[in-house]
Amino acid sequence: MDLLNIILEVTTGHGLAGLGAGAAAIGAGIGVGLIGKGALEAMARQPESSDDLRANMILAAALVEGVALFGIIICLLVVFK
Repeated sequence: MDLLNIILEVTTGHGLAGLGAGAAAIGAGIGVGLIGKGALEAMARQPESSDDLRANMILAAALVEGVALFGIIICLLVVFK
């Protein structure tokens, strides 16, 4: 494939849906990483509150992953409509 065909393939709905799914996955990875970083820094400052922090970290990570899952599902619906 030459470059023009690749660009035309990406600009259709299928290519953009793939880019959207990738962006959702990358965003979720960054979000979960920042949540883990913040929780570990807080646990290092106050070790006695690590149980509460761990529970809140897991809840926040689940919410971030849920939003990313919705983004990926919407992108897949565009591809298979």
